[in-house]
Amino acid sequence: MEKNTNRKVYESRKVINYRELVDYSCEQHADQIAYKYKKDYMAKPVEYINKTYEQTGKDIKALSTMLLSLGLQGKRVVLIGNNRYEWCISYLAVTCGDMVIVPIDRALPDKEITTLIRRSEAEVIICDEKYIEVVKESKKNHDNQLNLIICMDEREDPEIETLNNLLNQGKQLIEKGDTSYDNIEIDENKMSIMLFTSGTTNEPKAVMLSQKNICSNITDIASWVKIYPTDTLLSFLPIHHTFECTITFIYGFYCGATVAFCDGLKHIQKNLAEYQVSVFVAVPLVLETMYKKIIKAIDDQGKTKLIKTMTKLSNTLLKCHIDLRKVIFKQVLDNFGGHLRVVLYGAAPMNKDTILGFKDLGIDLIQGYGLTETSPVISAETDKEKRPGSVGLALPSLEVKIENPDQEGVGEITVKGPSVMMGYYENEEETKKALKDGWFSTGDFGYIDEEGFIYITGRKKDIIVLKNGKNVYPQEIEFLINKIPYVVESLVYSRDKDTTDTMLCAKIVYDAERIKETLGEKTEKEYEEILWKEVKKINENLPIFKHIKKISITTEELVKTTTQKVKRYEELKKLN
Repeated sequence: MEKNTNRKVYESRKVINYRELVDYSCEQHADQIAYKYKKDYMAKPVEYINKTYEQTGKDIKALSTMLLSLGLQGKRVVLIGNNRYEWCISYLAVTCGDMVIVPIDRALPDKEITTLIRRSEAEVIICDEKYIEVVKESKKNHDNQLNLIICMDEREDPEIETLNNLLNQGKQLIEKGDTSYDNIEIDENKMSIMLFTSGTTNEPKAVMLSQKNICSNITDIASWVKIYPTDTLLSFLPIHHTFECTITFIYGFYCGATVAFCDGLKHIQKNLAEYQVSVFVAVPLVLETMYKKIIKAIDDQGKTKLIKTMTKLSNTLLKCHIDLRKVIFKQVLDNFGGHLRVVLYGAAPMNKDTILGFKDLGIDLIQGYGLTETSPVISAETDKEKRPGSVGLALPSLEVKIENPDQEGVGEITVKGPSVMMGYYENEEETKKALKDGWFSTGDFGYIDEEGFIYITGRKKDIIVLKNGKNVYPQEIEFLINKIPYVVESLVYSRDKDTTDTMLCAKIVYDAERIKETLGEKTEKEYEEILWKEVKKINENLPIFKHIKKISITTEELVKTTTQKVKRYEELKKLN
């Protein structure tokens, strides 16, 4: 069992609810820029908008006051839209006004959005203009409790209200002496956030989180990783997801940092530079893609040998406590704006070579691990202690233990502590399966080393059990396949060869452009033979029972959730 109360890197300011967090930051960092974004990123010249913490605090209070005046205290409010200022103030206005927020994935099909609105039992929805028609249609069906639609954009429509109009009305109420917002008392132990788990399974579960859950997680993270008021974060991952929401949005606000909104996947590198981003919250797929582009650019310029030589020199100097990485690799770092100092990542493990590659350039990568049900962070590396390949140490207020470990110490990871969810809404059966005596079963298998670092070996439901009783964790083999230069991603799965044997197979997504540039134009069959030779090399270093016996190749990327997790069940259905 691992609990790291005495391993705190920093003393953190404890917060117990959102009101306390918002009030403190808006007072302490009043003149600091809380949010920075473009009025219209397509327009020329670009017009940037800055919102200070003082302005943000006033907008949160005004919107919350107006919602309270509509009799919504204690009611549920669905929130769906892009990463934007209006999304953030809506989330905080709802939760700081003793209402329940229900963030929904903006990338879901219309039918699923309608289903989740009904399941949430929400009476109000706040959304981007893009979703108005589907929401209006949903409201007409009378199979939900919706009675108010609020649009984050300006729109002339008698059936809806606009956020801007409500903001202005709320400000007028405050000017007239309305103190309803100030008089609200937050019960941090009751459900304040309802989150639907991302679709790696067919039926999303509704996770019930309290403000205490999230705030205890924030307090823990602050004792592990430092973000300063001078930092700028780029909000890129879907903000409804608890990883982006807790780390970039809520933790950024707690620290008094600036959050800039990304223009989209294709604009990440440009946005990192123009906003002078110093802290980036990402997923491995994005980081590995970025790193591959760096390596390719270096190779194309014929500077691979020079960079390797300079890396050796830099690492030698680091042993003498001389850090010249920012100077030596300035030209490379300028591709990210020249200010990037730390990248926080999670959602999936990452190639060790990529981690070390970023470190060589002077960019710290800090991996965390968690789930929606744990608010989300269970463990993380710290600013001082890192182990490439691990998912870090259990956070200070959490206990982590391995349930039913095998001879190698591998078993299911379970966790107990204040950031563990209250349960699944209206799903007592699944709640009882997941929570036993306060211990949450993560569904992930792994082990803890002697120093307390946690390692993930694979998802419980993804484990391939061979007919000889051996367990294979497909992610372990996928990591090795993904290191092949021309491979984008892969999926390892099993097929019964006969009644006595199980065959491991791999579906490999390759980079057609890169393999063509490197090896010349060939047929797909020839590319498959080249990749098969690379897989055979991997087999040589694996136990026989882990050998890949068959591969298929494609240029079509694997089906994923909005947080870039592969939907294995959908991919396996396609392979049947």
